[in-house]
Amino acid sequence: MKKVLFVATVVKTHIMEFHVPYLKMFKEMGWETAVAARNDYENPADCVIPYCDTYYNIPFERNPLKIGNLKAYKNLKKVIDNGGYDIIHCHTPVGAMLTRLAAKRARKNGTKVFYTAHGFHFYTGAPIINWILYYPVERWLAHYTDVLITINQEDYKRAQKFQCRKVIYIPGVGIDLSKFNTMEFNRDRKREELGISHNSFVILSVGELIPRKNHKIVLEALSILKNIDKISDIQYLICGNGRLKKDLKQLTLEYGISEHVHFLGYRNDVSEMYKCSDLFVFMSKQEGLPVALMEAMACGVPIICSNVRGNRDLVENKYNGIIIKLDPQLLSEKILELKSNEKDKKIYLNHSLEKIKHFELSYVLKEMKDIYEGQ
Repeated sequence: MKKVLFVATVVKTHIMEFHVPYLKMFKEMGWETAVAARNDYENPADCVIPYCDTYYNIPFERNPLKIGNLKAYKNLKKVIDNGGYDIIHCHTPVGAMLTRLAAKRARKNGTKVFYTAHGFHFYTGAPIINWILYYPVERWLAHYTDVLITINQEDYKRAQKFQCRKVIYIPGVGIDLSKFNTMEFNRDRKREELGISHNSFVILSVGELIPRKNHKIVLEALSILKNIDKISDIQYLICGNGRLKKDLKQLTLEYGISEHVHFLGYRNDVSEMYKCSDLFVFMSKQEGLPVALMEAMACGVPIICSNVRGNRDLVENKYNGIIIKLDPQLLSEKILELKSNEKDKKIYLNHSLEKIKHFELSYVLKEMKDIYEGQ
């Protein structure tokens, strides 16, 4: 029986979020499946991975310079050396770095190593330190990679320069459109549940409360709208947790907009949040290929997003949304523009519903199955 090993830094927020359909695919192909990742569940007993025959709890650290990664490397190397895997597919920067180093002997014995780059840390506009630290490492590790998979066009073009046996572009990990297209939903009831008026103009952002997701700029834009008396019927929903929650809440008080901003934390009903919103705002400073943006497209929500890699793969300016630079004044103007323009909103959402079909999970799974079987 053939064997496959999936490796990522963590289980809950990576393996479970993105890779269960791929484990299922391998099981249906008759393969034995394994996962190596750190158990990041609050209750370790909750770590149950569907379609996984064997799970290895590897103590990866997110910071590549942490000494704990030496232990993770040793544990992972033992798993790989004794596993006899036909394919190893690694994800996330630390997990992928240690995997490719640990699998050098296995590759000599015929194991094929796949690496999916979910967004290189070096990108157009990235800080110079990112290029100094990460670019040479990724270029070097490409020598120990059989198939390098990129999920946006910028990374794909850049990876062409690496000495890797094969570089492939795949449109992300895939999004299951059926869970958005078939759900029954009562918009007014959901708004009642959230304590929001049926007539409010609802803006939504989904993402961790961290600097990279840049929720602050939306609050700044709302502050500008308040100062010109254009915020009365606007409500802003933020789905996600993170270390900036306290700071962002303090900003809403300083700007005098706290009654218009709702911090909803992590949600299991995020698809309903999209469907009860009038506008999705996504002003990240950096992305690979953002799932939240794809979900908004799948739900037919008009979009304003930042002009960064990954976002540009999904949104074409003035076609299925609006792409702008990171400027709160400009963002406030575009919010008002879409708020009062039903015609453009309808055009954008229709184009999004058509474009998102190219990122559908079944299509991506088929592409990946062909790639796996071609090795």
